[in-house]
Formats: sequence, structure tokens, C-alpha cells
Amino acid sequence: MNIFNEEDDFLVSTPRDNYFSIAKHANQNIVEMEFEKFLERLAASEKIIEDNGLEEELERTLKTMRVTDEDDLKNRVDSLFLELAGNIVTQCE
Repeated sequence: MNIFNEEDDFLVSTPRDNYFSIAKHANQNIVEMEFEKFLERLAASEKIIEDNGLEEELERTLKTMRVTDEDDLKNRVDSLFLELAGNIVTQCE
């Protein structure tokens, strides 16, 4: 017996899928604003990495995570998708 309706896609879809669905249907001004905030955080993070000479370490860590810590990397990416989706949804209510 399936306790979930087929319409309850959010229960079986990925954070990535949920984000893109929300981003397509939400107020585009809010989506753009949240995306810009996200890119600002990324730009600041890159500056910190550059200022501390950690570019090579970042690339090594990313490469390692793709191979040996794939689940951790996926969880971190999913967390960012959830954060973005949550920020958009809370402003659209």
C-alpha cells in the first residue's frame, strides 16, 4: 500500500528538483534576488580563499570529494538547494 499520493512529488523528488520547480513558479524578482545573494556569498568565499592562497587546496578537496566523499558533497549541494528554495518560499508567502 502506498501512503503517498502521486501528487506528493516533494516527498520523493530531490532538493535540486524542488528548487528548480520552485524557481520556475515563484516570483521571479525574489528568485533573482536570492540567486544574486547566493553569488555574492560565493564571490566572498572565493575572495577569502584567494587571499589565503588556498585555491590549490580547494581544487584538491573538490577533486577528492568527487571521488571519495561523494555523499558528503551531494549532501552539501542538496543543503544549498534547500536553503535557496526555503529563502524563496518564505518570501513568496
